[in-house]
Amino acid sequence: MKHLSPQRLVRLLPALAVLALGTAALPGRTGQSATLVTPAPVPAAVTPANPSTAAVTSTREIVLELGKRTISLLDNGKVIGSWPVAIGDPSTPTPTGSFKVRNKVVNPQYQSTVSGKVNPTRGAQGPLGDRWIGFHTTTKDQYGIHGTPTAWEWTVKGREAVSRGCVRMLTPHVRALFDQVEVGTPVVVKR
Repeated sequence: MKHLSPQRLVRLLPALAVLALGTAALPGRTGQSATLVTPAPVPAAVTPANPSTAAVTSTREIVLELGKRTISLLDNGKVIGSWPVAIGDPSTPTPTGSFKVRNKVVNPQYQSTVSGKVNPTRGAQGPLGDRWIGFHTTTKDQYGIHGTPTAWEWTVKGREAVSRGCVRMLTPHVRALFDQVEVGTPVVVKR
């Protein structure tokens, strides 16, 4: 892949991630051996050597204000979209700081970091909804902005602090955000 420019590589990352993860990452597909559980970062083999210098030419930035429980998309400092969110419970808070979008996944599958149990439901009614925007990973957990099944919409509408650190959005809102950001987009999480 040495002949690919950084710009082209960044544009190809989502497609390469699907290839690396197998058919399980495709909407409507399930697979026994290549199940995507808790969305994984793009494999190191296809990640640019220095993601902070990857050629993201966008002037967009995601800003999450935990106190207001609002997530906004800014372009050149101007708010172009703002939505209510549910955030991490005080015992499992949403991490604060400056991050970047690490990965984007359509129809992610959830696996509990506590029990290891995999939830087989994918799509809009799955625990992670039908969109995942990963922004931080630790040795144990992955944090992202994701959709919310209908049964849990009350958590977003009430701007609750109930998740295990992730950021929940309503389905149409997370889809709108997902479509307007790319891997490498800055994510700022403020108290």
